[in-house]
Amino acid sequence: MASMEAGKQHTSRVAKVKNKAPAEVQITAEQLLREAKERELELLPPPLQQKITDVEELNDYKLRKRKTFEDNIRKNRTVISNWIKYAQWEENLQEIQRARSIYERALDVDYRNVTLWLKYAEMEMKNHQVNHARNIWDRAITILPRVNQFWYKYTYMEEMLGNVAGSRQVFERWMEWQPEEQAWHSYINFELRYKEVDRTRSIFERFVLVHPNVKNWIKYACFEEKHSYLAHARKVYERAVEFIGEEHMDERLYVAFAKFEENQKEFERVRVIYKYSLDRIPKQDAQDLLKNYAIFEKKFGDRRGIEDVIVSKRRFQYEEEVKANPHNYDAWFGYLRLVESDTDTETVREVYERAIANMPPIQEKRHWKRYIYLWINYALYEELEAKDAERTRQVYQACLNLLPHKKFTFAKMWLLYAQFEIRQENFLLARRALGTSIGKCPKPKLFKGYIELELQLREFDRCRKLCEKFLEFAPENCTSWIKFAELETILGDIDRARAIYELAIGQPWLDMPEVLWKSYIDFEMEQEEYERTRSLYRRLLQRTQHSKVWISLAQFELSAGQGERLQHCRQIYEEANKAMHSCEEKEERVMLLESWRSFEDKFGTNTTKERIDKLMPERIKKRRKLQAKDGTDAGWEECYDYIFPDDTANQPNLKLLAMAKLWKKQQQESKAAAMDPDKDIDESQT
Repeated sequence: MASMEAGKQHTSRVAKVKNKAPAEVQITAEQLLREAKERELELLPPPLQQKITDVEELNDYKLRKRKTFEDNIRKNRTVISNWIKYAQWEENLQEIQRARSIYERALDVDYRNVTLWLKYAEMEMKNHQVNHARNIWDRAITILPRVNQFWYKYTYMEEMLGNVAGSRQVFERWMEWQPEEQAWHSYINFELRYKEVDRTRSIFERFVLVHPNVKNWIKYACFEEKHSYLAHARKVYERAVEFIGEEHMDERLYVAFAKFEENQKEFERVRVIYKYSLDRIPKQDAQDLLKNYAIFEKKFGDRRGIEDVIVSKRRFQYEEEVKANPHNYDAWFGYLRLVESDTDTETVREVYERAIANMPPIQEKRHWKRYIYLWINYALYEELEAKDAERTRQVYQACLNLLPHKKFTFAKMWLLYAQFEIRQENFLLARRALGTSIGKCPKPKLFKGYIELELQLREFDRCRKLCEKFLEFAPENCTSWIKFAELETILGDIDRARAIYELAIGQPWLDMPEVLWKSYIDFEMEQEEYERTRSLYRRLLQRTQHSKVWISLAQFELSAGQGERLQHCRQIYEEANKAMHSCEEKEERVMLLESWRSFEDKFGTNTTKERIDKLMPERIKKRRKLQAKDGTDAGWEECYDYIFPDDTANQPNLKLLAMAKLWKKQQQESKAAAMDPDKDIDESQT
């Protein structure tokens, strides 16, 4: 309890401000500072001024000051500021010899201190001790030749004194140390101030060898151009291009060279310079060059020149795209179209080689579909544009060797190669290529292409063998059976064609059996073998009861029959209707009845027409329940259903439908009577 009371006693309470209105008298920061300044307690008295009245007092003062300076130096000799203050004090007393002695003593302590040398030399110059100043500068540049400040001040002093030869001599001594660029510029500007053009040229010659930067070569050439030495300026540019070489080409040099020639009205030279540089400088480093070339062509060029500039810019864009993504084959296609339209053959080949070198990283056919067209375009270019058949053959063979045929292949490539060899009249190589393709990677497209090739060459025995191989490879392909049979038909071997059709329809599995049967039936009809055709229809009906087959058979009887063709056709429809009585697909039966009614409308009598009308179904609207993929209810939808008169299962539905129609009719009549009562009275009176 005591501790708690003690804690309560020490707890401080914050006073609550009740009146928060601003005070009447506002105190500013300026007032606070002024009051603080006025209330300063420690006031330093001003330093005492000592008046010297005679020589003894002066000597005494000098003695005391010198003793103070010497004591400071004795305490720490390495503090150069003490030496400089001591020397400047002696200098103010015009004790130049003493000041000189102090500086010499200080140099013995630290001769590498730049400030010490500068103060020493400035003292001598201020007091017009020129020879002493020269001596100091000579010593400074000898001991510290890499301190440029000594050289600058030394040459400036000599020039201010009018000693041009001496200043030039100092510059020459300085240039022997191969200083930085600004030193050379100072020397050049010095000579230009005295109109020494030849001396300036010699300095530039040494300067560009010591500092062979592009900007220095350009400054040299601009100097020659400014003084109207145009031939010298052109030589400087040419030497710069040769000196820098192709490994370190800089667009600034070529831009300056081109502008110089443009000023001299040498437009062909300008165009050559731009084209030479653009062909050798990487495109990402030639933005300014392209810009200036475009401006030049717009000012002085023709349409062809402007197009060249645009092509160069587009080439640069394509280069950037393919560098960012080498597998961007669309960018390669655009790049190749560009170079094919406006470049020599060797350049086009180089771009093609770069493009085809970027193989897809994964051996999946979907990744190779765009890539393979690079090879196709390459081969077509060599054949059609370059007219080099041997190189075209090499391109095709290299591509075919590159493809992983065990995983996938491109039949297009094999066929294009074979067609190329046919154009070169190398039938043996064409057959060998296609035979190799069938042996390595058989595909239906390869078989079809090979067969088509032999057909064009009229090699029918080879076609038969290829068709047989094709059918062994893909017996389910109905198209191949049909083409084989058509070939035998064209060759006049009807029995062989019929045997092929028989083998085809006897296959256990076919991709398009309806097409095969139709082709077989059409074949027998063309041969006017009507009995065989009927037999085929019957065999087909044993496999399927589709309404289209029945309709086709009826139409065949209508077209092929003689005197009793209508009766035969009607019998077919009757038989079909009975066969499809229990068919679940009511639309097919309706289709059959519609075809039958069309037939009766054209060839039938009133009795047959009435009969077919009685067989037509009633179309009703129904609702059926929908289900989603997961088995849940998805609502209802409206649909149409057909109720046939002879369908006994749906007879109650028909009766109910008839009663509903009758009830609806009665409702409409009663409603009409209610709306017109006078009519009912008239009728009752009548």
